[in-house]
Amino acid sequence: MDKLRIRGGRPLEGEVRVSGAKNAALPIMCAALLSAQPLRLSNVPQLMDVRTMAKLLRQMGVAVEPAADGRMALLVLGPLLARCGQAKVSLPGGCAIGQRPVDQHVKGLQAMGATIAIEHGYMHATAERLRGARIVMDMVTVTGTENLMMAATLAEGTTLLENAAREPEVLDLARCLGAMGARIEGAGSDLIRIQGVASLGGAEHQVMPDRIETGTYLAAATAAGGRVRLVGAAPEALDATLEKLREAGARIGIAAAAIEIEASGRPKPVSVRTAPFPGFATDMQAQFMALASIADGTAVITETIFENRFMHALELRRLGADISIQGNSALVRGVERLQGATVMATDLRASAGLVIAGLVAEGETLVDRIYHLDRGYEALEKKLSALGARIERIS
Repeated sequence: MDKLRIRGGRPLEGEVRVSGAKNAALPIMCAALLSAQPLRLSNVPQLMDVRTMAKLLRQMGVAVEPAADGRMALLVLGPLLARCGQAKVSLPGGCAIGQRPVDQHVKGLQAMGATIAIEHGYMHATAERLRGARIVMDMVTVTGTENLMMAATLAEGTTLLENAAREPEVLDLARCLGAMGARIEGAGSDLIRIQGVASLGGAEHQVMPDRIETGTYLAAATAAGGRVRLVGAAPEALDATLEKLREAGARIGIAAAAIEIEASGRPKPVSVRTAPFPGFATDMQAQFMALASIADGTAVITETIFENRFMHALELRRLGADISIQGNSALVRGVERLQGATVMATDLRASAGLVIAGLVAEGETLVDRIYHLDRGYEALEKKLSALGARIERIS
């Protein structure tokens, strides 16, 4: 099993290119199920989750070329049901960070005329043809919004999605569907209107930059110090992250699709509270906990999205962090320095937080179970090495 060996204490200097967004690429790949025509995607990251999704689509008869090469099988439910009239998909898995309820998916598809049963870990759905409906979601759900939006593109009539997710990845999916001939208004807001069409065609689409990968490198530079330039980024999708990094003392400049960050000394303590977009992303919580671990003061990290997303706190303590958990909040008292140790990644973003901690810890840090990391970060150790970090993958 691969591990990352990190020798900390070196500032980051240089330039790296941001990869395409995993959380945009996966639902967009599923959109290929809506049409018999080719969907050509560029800027698709080479990740384990993407390869898994490609394998899943091939099993459904989709020809996936290497150029367009998750545990997000639920996202095929809407497209399959809309185009084929039936679907059978497994219930979601992924990182063990909390519950991933499917009730909003079920509620929405049933409102559109589908019959759905859940048996032995699978969802069985049938419909002669989906009908447009007004769907008010009880909670903001990104995958639920994406699933229902894709299903509605081929439904008869108009569908209204209220309390829809506003994440940039939802908007990117809408752009791709629009290029395929879908009629969608309001994506990026909490009210999305979809006018169903008889069929969709092929298209070309460039997947948006990964805002979480971008934020991870920015947090790493703030923690380790130095000067880093990220190119091929999407600054407009990072307002909450950039604001908190500036609050931590980083100096940030933005020019078109590039972000430059400069930092020195210990960061200032920054408290964060996760929330759906445009709030602070839950996928950046672990990275900011690592940053707070060496801050000059005390920060409070509050997690409101997933109920089991503080497992990395225990591993950060092994590096010398002073963290206490109180319900859904973590009190982080910054220490002057962390000490290298062997730690275990518990989920995808926890892995990134532990890498950031390793970059600033004295001595050697070994991060185990990095298969989590490979699900969402393309060539992370190579990119960090290009910035001067002493990091390598070992067996």
